[in-house]
Amino acid sequence: MKSRRIISREMFPVIWALAWPTMVEQFLHTAVQYVDTAMVGSLGTRATAAVGATSTVNWLVGSTISALGVGFLAFISQSLGQDNRDKARRAVRQAVLCAGIVGVVFTLLTTLLSSYVPLWMQVDADIRGLTGQYFLILYSPMLFRTASILFGTVLRAAGDTKTPMRVGLLVNLINVILNFLLIFPCRSVNVFSWTLWIPGAGLGVIGAAVASAIGFAVGGILMTIVLWRHPMISPRGGSFRPDMSILKPCLRVALPNALQRFGTSFGYVAFASLINSVGNMATAAHTIANTVESAFYVPGYGMQAAAATLSGNAYGAGDSDKIHKLGRSFLLIELLLMLASGGLLFAFAPRLMDIFSDDVQVILLGTIVLRMVAVSEPFYGMSIVIEGMMQGMGRTMVPLVCNIFGMWVVRILGTYICVHFFGLGLVAAWACMIGHNLFLFLLFVFYYFSNGWDKGIKKKS
Repeated sequence: MKSRRIISREMFPVIWALAWPTMVEQFLHTAVQYVDTAMVGSLGTRATAAVGATSTVNWLVGSTISALGVGFLAFISQSLGQDNRDKARRAVRQAVLCAGIVGVVFTLLTTLLSSYVPLWMQVDADIRGLTGQYFLILYSPMLFRTASILFGTVLRAAGDTKTPMRVGLLVNLINVILNFLLIFPCRSVNVFSWTLWIPGAGLGVIGAAVASAIGFAVGGILMTIVLWRHPMISPRGGSFRPDMSILKPCLRVALPNALQRFGTSFGYVAFASLINSVGNMATAAHTIANTVESAFYVPGYGMQAAAATLSGNAYGAGDSDKIHKLGRSFLLIELLLMLASGGLLFAFAPRLMDIFSDDVQVILLGTIVLRMVAVSEPFYGMSIVIEGMMQGMGRTMVPLVCNIFGMWVVRILGTYICVHFFGLGLVAAWACMIGHNLFLFLLFVFYYFSNGWDKGIKKKS
């Protein structure tokens, strides 16, 4: 009877210990997005559109790098589950090598393409120049961003979720302070009976880009220092030459995940491009609503990181019973968290939109789509957790097929038909997005409860 409990008592503290720092890290990252959007939003709809028009390209680049990290996460977590620290450290050295190569490649690509991205994204002609400048500055520290993403994933694979959280906290504080100083001009602020003079560069959108770029650079440097000093998985003292005995299994997991994230993230780019073609009003409402919504996915992605690490450890140890206990526990916890999250989003959608814009039409449009997506939050959260467990066990082919089909057939094709054939706008586009999320929920839940899931575990154990 004990093994059949939905949440076994020994699982909850382990899950929570790994999940809460990642949730805090995600929340802090989202809080900075809130601050960025609110500060830039105070400059007007044009500035908001210039910043938000290429945000999906940011997901494309960041998620592709994160996908590489999933391969190392699965390998390292399984090696530690086998109590093989030497094997785990060798994998960390290969992660360092990949971070250097991928960081340089993405720096060159984003720099060379910065002037073309606004055109491809169908950004209005009056803000293309500003959008291109913002993009170029934001992506200049790609080597540091790559190090931060990959090394953070490596640390989580070793069960260290608190260090990335602390680094993220410091980086976010730097970003907020620099935003405050660089976006706005010098000004006087009345605080009670005192008048304070606040220095400022008055750079507007460009100031926001510079602040973010500096924050990314600091984050990459700090994460590298932390990894080098880590007592369990430090890469010091070994060779950084390519080791195919490690790279092959890592890439076998990472490649499908990279294709999935590239394909889905490119779909986000296409999705945003379709919305941008509707006009600045839709672009601004979409950008703000996306930022608001991201805070309410924090429980989902926090649990996903914990699910990937713990399922990888259990899979490496060949403990199928523990994997089943983890699955039941994660799904119930995630369902409860996302029900609460979705309820809050539905209730406070108008007030949250009001934080970022003074435009009544933007607020109304954003409120409608936020309340629509709030209903689907619990379903999407459960699919996130199941996908995290599959990543930890190195099963990335099923998510690849499901995500690519859902993105391009349900979301993109559906949005294209709604916008170009029926003349519909943002509400119809978000309805297609919700359809995509529900489609993933059905497929992942079916896979989780199918015989294929159980047979795969038994073969390993």
